[in-house]
Amino acid sequence: MNILKFCSVLLLSSLLWTGCGEEKEAKKRLEEAKSLYENKLFSTAKSAIDSINILYPSEVAVRKEALTLMRLVERGESEQNIAYCDSLLPIRRKEAEDLKKGFVFEKDTAYDETGNYIWKTMTIERNVERCYIRCGVNEKGEMYMASVYFGSKPIEHTGLKFSTKDGTVAETPSIPYDGGLNYRFKDLGNTTEVVSYKGEHCKTVANLVYIIDGKERIKAEYTGGKPYVLYLSDNDKKAIKATYELAMVLSDINAMEKEKARSEKKIMLIDAKLSN
Repeated sequence: MNILKFCSVLLLSSLLWTGCGEEKEAKKRLEEAKSLYENKLFSTAKSAIDSINILYPSEVAVRKEALTLMRLVERGESEQNIAYCDSLLPIRRKEAEDLKKGFVFEKDTAYDETGNYIWKTMTIERNVERCYIRCGVNEKGEMYMASVYFGSKPIEHTGLKFSTKDGTVAETPSIPYDGGLNYRFKDLGNTTEVVSYKGEHCKTVANLVYIIDGKERIKAEYTGGKPYVLYLSDNDKKAIKATYELAMVLSDINAMEKEKARSEKKIMLIDAKLSN
C-alpha cells in the first residue's frame, strides 16, 4: 500500500514538473515573439507565435496572450504596408503623369467603367482602312493590343506573332472568333478584322518590343488564318514601348492603392477585436 501511494505521489510530481516545464518554455517563446514584434520583425514573430500554438496546445493562458500579440503583429505589419505605399505612390503617380503626356484619354461614360490611354498616333480616327497593330492601356494598368486587318478578302486570323532577324519570337494565344475580342465586318466590299489581346495575352509580344533595340526590325504575322505579314514602323514600336511602360506604372499604382485599402480595413478590424 505504501509502495502504491509512493508511486502515485511520484507520478503526480512528474506531471506537475512537466506542466511547469512546458509553461516556462511557452512563456519563453512568447517573450521571444514580443521582442521580434518590438523590433518590427513581423514575419519571424508570426512564426514564433504559431510555434507556441503547435508545441504547447494545453497552455491556454499563454496561447491567449499569444493571440493578442498576433493581432498586434498583424496591425504593425499593416501599418508598415501603408507606410511603404505612402512613400512610393507619389513617385509613381508623378511618373504616370509624365508618361501620359504622349497619350490621349478615351472614355465612354455611358458604357465604360474605366477609360483608356491611347498613344496619340494610334487613335482609331487616324488609322481607318489600314492594317496595323493597335495598343492602349486602361486606368488600372491593363494593357491591350489588337491586330487590325483591312482588305478586300477576309483572312480570318486568330492570333499575332512577332519575330526578329536573330530568331527571337513572341506569340499571343489564339483568340477564336466570338464577335467580341475577335470580330469581323464587311463594308463596301472590304473586310475589317480586329482581334484583341488583353493583359497577360499580350504581355509576351509587348515585352519583346519593349526590351529590344528600337532600330531592330520586327515582323508581325497574323496567325490562325490565311497568311498575312507586316513590319512594325518606328512609330508602332514607339507606341508599344510607351504603352508598355505606362501600363507597368499604372499597374503598380493600382496594386499599391489596393494594398493600402486592404491594410487600412485590416487595422480597423483588428482594433475592434482588441477593444473587446
